[in-house]
Amino acid sequence: MSKANSPFFPQSGKFPFSWLWVLSTVLLCGVFISALAPRAEAQTQDTKRYTSTMQNVFDFIQRHYVEEVEPKTVFEGAMSGMLNSLGDPHSNFLSEKEMSDLSDITQGSFGGVGLYISKPIEDRLDGKPSYAEVSSPIEDTPGWRAGISPGDLIIEINGEDTGSFTLDEVVSRLRGSPGEAVNIKIRRGAKLEFPVTLVREIIKVPTIKYDMIGDIGYLKLINFTPMTADLSREALNSFKAKNYRGLILDLRNNGGGLLQAAIGICDLFLDSGVVVSTKSRIPSENAVFNAQRSTVVPPDIPVIVLINRGSASASEIVAGALKDRGRAYLVGERSYGKGSVQQVFPLDKAGFKLTTARYYTPSDVNIDKIGIPPDREVKFPEFTAEDAEKFNALMTANKIPDFIEANPKASLADIDIYARELGREYGIGNTSLLRRLIRDEQNRTVIAPIYDLEYDVQLQEGVNILRGGTYRTLMQSAKTLKILQEEAAGDLAQAS
Repeated sequence: MSKANSPFFPQSGKFPFSWLWVLSTVLLCGVFISALAPRAEAQTQDTKRYTSTMQNVFDFIQRHYVEEVEPKTVFEGAMSGMLNSLGDPHSNFLSEKEMSDLSDITQGSFGGVGLYISKPIEDRLDGKPSYAEVSSPIEDTPGWRAGISPGDLIIEINGEDTGSFTLDEVVSRLRGSPGEAVNIKIRRGAKLEFPVTLVREIIKVPTIKYDMIGDIGYLKLINFTPMTADLSREALNSFKAKNYRGLILDLRNNGGGLLQAAIGICDLFLDSGVVVSTKSRIPSENAVFNAQRSTVVPPDIPVIVLINRGSASASEIVAGALKDRGRAYLVGERSYGKGSVQQVFPLDKAGFKLTTARYYTPSDVNIDKIGIPPDREVKFPEFTAEDAEKFNALMTANKIPDFIEANPKASLADIDIYARELGREYGIGNTSLLRRLIRDEQNRTVIAPIYDLEYDVQLQEGVNILRGGTYRTLMQSAKTLKILQEEAAGDLAQAS
């Protein structure tokens, strides 16, 4: 091609700076491609080599192992090893039974004790085993009624130490036939340990509870299912019919659920704009989810969102979206911190679950392993390290359940008197915590109340903010998650 006919050279014969920039860019990209090509080819060769080696080892085991072994056993072991090597507690192989159990959960019921749990893949840095941790109990289930709380560790199941168990092994031992008992030991904090006997039930995953607190609507989301948004819409419309002046959205101990259900909840509060985005290393799989024009809660209705350590995944999507968009004020404790997206891929009757992306709040923040901090932190009273042994003795003696069994309709005054008696008997000065333990035990003997304003200090704070006239001022000073993370990073840099 002649210079005159070339698109890169104008007929004037001059060589403008813009064309020089284009040509430089093309050459630079060529250098990068040339540099990356050997690496990509090497990765392809490595993949082929390792795949071939795995097949050879599989065949060798089948021919030479001292005993005959089922191919399925070797296959499942290899799959578990591959996924565990990622070091991601949310990516794992699913056996045929686990796939069936997962289907049961998706359908809304399964046999078990009602606990969402997680477990790190590796042991702790000090060499001690990592135990399965309760992310949140499901309300009105055996685990919830037994007083098991977010952050509790399950250290024994039926006399077996669970330190060496995988998450799947813990789950399989907790599940079983309805009516059968399973004995576990709980570790709470550094020293408090106590046994719990749970009788398995058919666990029907609940969705929402709601009621009015005077002129305030109270909506508790227990799980995110296909019905959550529609049921919440009905609850909000009932609040509207009762002329509600404020709303409390309770996401505490909500372990998550379906992404689309979380987006559907945000649609009830936001009429446009980003709700959440997902980012993968594969650009074509990136997605941005925007609110639709289906708002039910008017913009002049103040909204308080309650969160705690048991608020995870889909709960954090909702809390993060409403916080970043300036639509709600968060009260409670820092959330769990699960900011990753998993997909389930079937393999005949088995399958595997793989983390394929991370989700980001509207201010472009990922909260994985960090959590969402509340705008106002409110914690329940907790026992001190000094009180741990005293609480151990109290829990082992089973005095609180015995008291409630003998006094199922104990009044608030009766509970206060008994809390003071226990405090004197066991030398525990924190009678407010004792009162809460007694009240919780009383609530667990019946269907859980929709709310307990008398002892729920986080709910009390939410109500006080809505009724105290400070909501608008507080919202003006609330910060997005991006600003909070940038400030935290700055503080860390200064400290170092």
